[in-house]
Amino acid sequence: MTQHTGIMEHLDVVIVGAGLSGIGAAYRLQTQMPGKSYAILEARDALGGTWDLFRYPGIRSDSDMFTLGYPFKPWRDAKSIADGPSILRYVTETATEFGIDKRIRFGVKLIAAQWSSADSRWTLTLEQNGERRELTCGFLYSCAGYYDYDEGHAPEFPGAESFSGTIVHPQFWPEDLDYAGKRVVVIGSGATAVTLVPAMAPEAEHVTMLQRTPTWISALPGRDRRADRIRELLPPGPAHRVIRAKNILFNVGFYQYCRRRPQAARQLLTRLTTRILKDEALVAEHFTPDYNPWDQRLCVVPNADFFKAMRKGKAEVVTDHIETFVPEGIALKSGRVLPADVVVSATGLKLLAFGGVSFSVDGEPVKLSERFVWQSTMLTGVPNFAFCIGYTNSSWTLRADLTSRLVCKVLAHMDRRGHRAVAPELDGHLEERPLLSLASGYIQRSIGEFPRQGDRHPWQMRQNYLLDSLTTLRTDLDRTLKPVRPSRTLQRA
Repeated sequence: MTQHTGIMEHLDVVIVGAGLSGIGAAYRLQTQMPGKSYAILEARDALGGTWDLFRYPGIRSDSDMFTLGYPFKPWRDAKSIADGPSILRYVTETATEFGIDKRIRFGVKLIAAQWSSADSRWTLTLEQNGERRELTCGFLYSCAGYYDYDEGHAPEFPGAESFSGTIVHPQFWPEDLDYAGKRVVVIGSGATAVTLVPAMAPEAEHVTMLQRTPTWISALPGRDRRADRIRELLPPGPAHRVIRAKNILFNVGFYQYCRRRPQAARQLLTRLTTRILKDEALVAEHFTPDYNPWDQRLCVVPNADFFKAMRKGKAEVVTDHIETFVPEGIALKSGRVLPADVVVSATGLKLLAFGGVSFSVDGEPVKLSERFVWQSTMLTGVPNFAFCIGYTNSSWTLRADLTSRLVCKVLAHMDRRGHRAVAPELDGHLEERPLLSLASGYIQRSIGEFPRQGDRHPWQMRQNYLLDSLTTLRTDLDRTLKPVRPSRTLQRA
């Protein structure tokens, strides 16, 4: 039941974001803590988060759906690497099946969150239809991810105003963009670029991917034949669990192989790409990065579609730097001019911590960069607040689901101990490290504004599901999760 304090609505838990993470969090909360009142605040007018926002051609997951999907709802489609509309349909079906859709408040943006130790509650400032109002809650759980949905990374290109064609950003893809029979240049070499190239190539006259430096790209089957066989032999639930376990072991194993034997991993990826393209010089120039695999996120191309578009002559990769835009296209520092009618700036996303919400604790603004993360879930000195960030080296949902289950464990612990508020407390000196360790440009540009991680458990973002699955839900909450009382001065990290 929803409770009210005066005229202000009060909820036990508020979840921010109705994307893949938020829907999963709601399922765990209503299943494991059925007595808690809750709502999901979604700033946009539709659920799905990333999978509803991004509409560019070919949008898809770069993780298999048996691990990106929820452990409690088997993935039934044929494709293991799924397209965006299929993933959105899956998330929507999950929300409807479990009645979560009725708990979503659309068009409601969280602007600020103020914690009061005297009242042991958050006061949330919300914006809806241009008007502001307030809501209070006992526990706040941010499932808004770490991308800025309102603004992408858009570097200024010299001479762009002189270009006679169209420049678009994948995050804000125009519904009426017609690129049939046109020359397209995609600037970038990340997951978005390698998705766009094969998706646009069949209709475009020609597609060029312009990159400053190469990226590690790995071709995987779009359909998992072993998974198909398992689904033939077992009912949906058990089959999903077996396939999920199989894929987790493979993904963790391959990541560890790349990190422990980087030279061998480089040779393996280079050999596989050369086998597809059958051109050693081409692979050496455009697909052999200076950095080691998984220093940045590995790009996955299902069924080698990106490489097949190149072999058909419908696409090419150019490794060079932009000198300036010209009316007919892009002039490169090498002197070459790439003719273009459409330029797609797939130059990366922009990070934004917890949706850009302004936090304060007992009237003191919270500077996120001064806080440490505990169990990849809570922040030092910020009571009754949790956040959901998935893995960077594996499926996002693996970590997200663990986090949501830990949040439920924390709530149950508070009820059992009679604590109205808790916050993590440091248990000694920590060596400060960035929250995410990838060298990718989109991370390095903004990671300084995020909380920090430490050099040991439970203050690390370990990026290892096998370790986390064994320890996260077995953690001793009494050890580092301390009750917060009105008279207590909250620790600053």
